[in-house]
Amino acid sequence: MEQNNIIIRVAELTDTHYAIRITDEMEASAKARGTGIAKRSPEYIAQKMLEGKAVIALTTTGQWVGFCYIETWSHGSYVANSGLIVSPEFRKSGVAKGIKKRIFDLSRELYPNAKIFGLTTGLAVMKINSELGYEPVTYSELTQDEAFWAGCKSCVNYDILMSKERKNCMCTAMLYDPKDHYTPEETTQDFEKKSKVYERLLRLKQLFVKDKDKNGNRKMVSNGPRPKSLLQYFFNL
Repeated sequence: MEQNNIIIRVAELTDTHYAIRITDEMEASAKARGTGIAKRSPEYIAQKMLEGKAVIALTTTGQWVGFCYIETWSHGSYVANSGLIVSPEFRKSGVAKGIKKRIFDLSRELYPNAKIFGLTTGLAVMKINSELGYEPVTYSELTQDEAFWAGCKSCVNYDILMSKERKNCMCTAMLYDPKDHYTPEETTQDFEKKSKVYERLLRLKQLFVKDKDKNGNRKMVSNGPRPKSLLQYFFNL
């Protein structure tokens, strides 16, 4: 896939020398946002490239632009598209959307029956996910693999997650279930229709989650049935 002189493709052996740049940018981006990430070493990122479980974006002259990789949980039943990062000079160019689309397609190729999920605090990423057919879900619908949740330990909001017994946190959970999902057209229309409300409710979510401790009465999400829309998801307090 080529986009404005940027090539987005599955990463390979010859791309491993970008691993240090990628991990450095991941850490810098997390610090700038004031959030945390599951820290990965350059060796881990290089291994994902060697396994064919990563997507990289480069200019036609070989300049690194962006990256994302695949992780699997619960014996391959769940897949996460992790570590999405774009070089600062190429942000807001649409390349993140291209990378997300390619890593999503690669995930479907490698794990056609797996549920693909993600946790994010970014409205832009939520919009891209909606365009791919993801739906907002409660945390109970995500993998319960301890190794996945251990990755949250490096996040500044980890104490909030644990105080909520891993039922909710600052991130929004989104899921694509190949056996039960809305079409991308439906999820995109739903997102666009409620985007302004969605943004306001994201801010409210931050206040609710931060202001209540483990024994608080207010809950942002429940462990009940999957919400039918983004609006229902946030009003399920």
